[in-house]
Amino acid sequence: MQLTAPAKSSTTVNSNVKPTGRRDADGMAVASFILGLVGLLVLNVFLGPIAIALAGAALWRGTARRGRAFLGLGLGIADLLVLVAFMQLDSTVSWSF
Repeated sequence: MQLTAPAKSSTTVNSNVKPTGRRDADGMAVASFILGLVGLLVLNVFLGPIAIALAGAALWRGTARRGRAFLGLGLGIADLLVLVAFMQLDSTVSWSF
């Protein structure tokens, strides 16, 4: 199963078109940032690790949006730290308001 369109032949390369792997990495960087940000409020036990994984994959693939990927990585880690802090305060496995 292929998730991206096949690469174009070298004879019809347009200078404005990014390679599909790079576009995917840019999308992963943005997705990690958004999921990390939303994870601070809800479902941080799920969204935090997903944000970390997406940010790591985007950085590994060489995204042009490195800052956004690092923000997603930091927010994913912050999600898990918030979860641990509230678990310690409530003495439970999860937290609620």
